[in-house]
Amino acid sequence: MRREADPRRTAAVARGRVAEGFAMLLLLAKGYRILARRWRGAGAEIDIIARRGDVVVFVEVKARASMDLAELALAAPQRRRITAAADAYLARHPHQARGHRRYDMILVSQGGWPRHIEGAFDADV
Repeated sequence: MRREADPRRTAAVARGRVAEGFAMLLLLAKGYRILARRWRGAGAEIDIIARRGDVVVFVEVKARASMDLAELALAAPQRRRITAAADAYLARHPHQARGHRRYDMILVSQGGWPRHIEGAFDADV
């Protein structure tokens, strides 16, 4: 028996994908090269993996009604899952492991420009 999709969940997923698209455009405009999108590993999904120079950036995109709500939407357990997934990504792509790594957030809210927070959190959360 097939269950019907929750319309609220479906709409949230669609908004998230649009927000990720805006985030990718912002990163490209800032000179980043996109390595992966929605990469899954170690029990988490990394929205965007990008590189600029010798820095590999693991980006979490949060879309909310306001920037304040978006910034608060990343709790410690999710940060730990993202850093574990980043470790798994670098283990599978050792050529990308050279240089530094950073964990960023891009916040997207209605009616505003995306906001890129470089170094939004550390790996030791």
